[in-house]
Amino acid sequence: MVSAAAVPLVRDLDPEGGLAKVPWLVTAFQLAATAALPLYGKLCDTLGAKRVFLGALSVFLLGSALCGCAQSMPQLLAFRALQGVGGGGLMSITLVVIRLSARARHDEESGAAPGAAPGSAPARPAGRGAGAGGLVAGAGMALGPWVGGMLTEHLSWRWIFWVNLPLGLAVLLTAAAVVRLPDRPERRRVDYAGAALAAAFASALLLTLEWGGGRWPWLAPQTLALASTALALLALFLWRQATAPEPVLPLGLFRPRALRLGFAVQLLLGIGLTSAIVQVMLYLQVARGLDSASAGLFLLPMAAGMTVSGLLSQRYVKQRTRFPLALGTTGAALGLALLATSTAHTGAWATRGELFVLGCGFGLLVGQLVQYAQDSAPAGLLGVTTTAARFFQTLGGAAGAALSGVLLTRLTGLDGAAARGHDPSTAVPGAALAFTGGIATVFACLAALMLLATVLVLRLPTPPAHRAAAPAPDTPEPPPGRSDRTGAQTQEGVG
Repeated sequence: MVSAAAVPLVRDLDPEGGLAKVPWLVTAFQLAATAALPLYGKLCDTLGAKRVFLGALSVFLLGSALCGCAQSMPQLLAFRALQGVGGGGLMSITLVVIRLSARARHDEESGAAPGAAPGSAPARPAGRGAGAGGLVAGAGMALGPWVGGMLTEHLSWRWIFWVNLPLGLAVLLTAAAVVRLPDRPERRRVDYAGAALAAAFASALLLTLEWGGGRWPWLAPQTLALASTALALLALFLWRQATAPEPVLPLGLFRPRALRLGFAVQLLLGIGLTSAIVQVMLYLQVARGLDSASAGLFLLPMAAGMTVSGLLSQRYVKQRTRFPLALGTTGAALGLALLATSTAHTGAWATRGELFVLGCGFGLLVGQLVQYAQDSAPAGLLGVTTTAARFFQTLGGAAGAALSGVLLTRLTGLDGAAARGHDPSTAVPGAALAFTGGIATVFACLAALMLLATVLVLRLPTPPAHRAAAPAPDTPEPPPGRSDRTGAQTQEGVG
């Protein structure tokens, strides 16, 4: 939604600052969400999933209300960061709520005591919750620009934030009154120092990527100092995770090859998906001169592609785990490569077709990658593994938005009328051509990253077909000799 309203928003709040600040509208949110993610898993185990979910939703709604009231770009960026703190919780704790709700339903249907381990009731297909949840989230990302465009054109850009209030309040009241979860919070130490180091590292890294080559040359002392700070913070964070009694990101997660490569693919997916949506909206509004609502309509084929491919992937996830993932990364690379060939005169239906192909590729990845990580989770670390997977995807989204914005600015070099939010096709001769060429290069780079993701996916080990799911941190270890059938039941509802 924010990407659709970027040009009118900048025009209203900072007409002299230009489009160069647009990536920070996404980066501020993603950075705060990324920084908060590692902490939410431990808070969930300590306070209970429902409490943490309601708290994260409340923070998100407060940030949304303040964003709609912002009077300057610095204010808006600060409020977007607050909104991101709540959004980070919604990204991760929602998945836990879905899983625990499914367990509660299973207990009720099987006659088990609330919160008890599933018994011998017939198992339902594993992974459907994760796949469907990821599909809904991905489709929402694709539909958001259209909704944002409609609100911006017919009301005001401020309503892209205020629209969250009635919807969020309805969810808040309903969840508080209706949701009953079988989780049993356990008082544990919370590694606040580790969470702070993770946040500081992510901030230093993203600032290096954002300012390097733009505000300062890559080899300038300031850029090198920022990069050195990021490396030092990373070293401190790793040391803390190796020594803390309750680390927010246990280093043991990186020992299995499945998780190491899976997290890397999550990182690349975050870069590709977030950058693609932001760059497509800029291409349609700046290079082709479309208004926000019309540009948002172009993302509907992408949402349709994600829906179709995501539903079809449910048929393959249990039999051939890597097949839909490899097909998804290849399809995403193809869609981005096709977009790289687009010009300001490319036909509307050709562009829609390219976005449909792109959506088909991402639809096979969103959700299924989280499910793969959960299938490969070590015993007792299912919740932490899920949070880690979301952390890497969110970090990739934040880094991708920053890097693609820096790359586009460097390639186009347009700081005049186009950078102030005007239509470059009429304000600056040749500006539309420069933007088209720059964005085409960005799309080509993203396509190369998705091809790299394909290589990594092909190296992923296939989890055993009847592998028993790892128990969640809030559940006791299963008794010895538990059947594979029961393990499949435990996995049901994961995500």
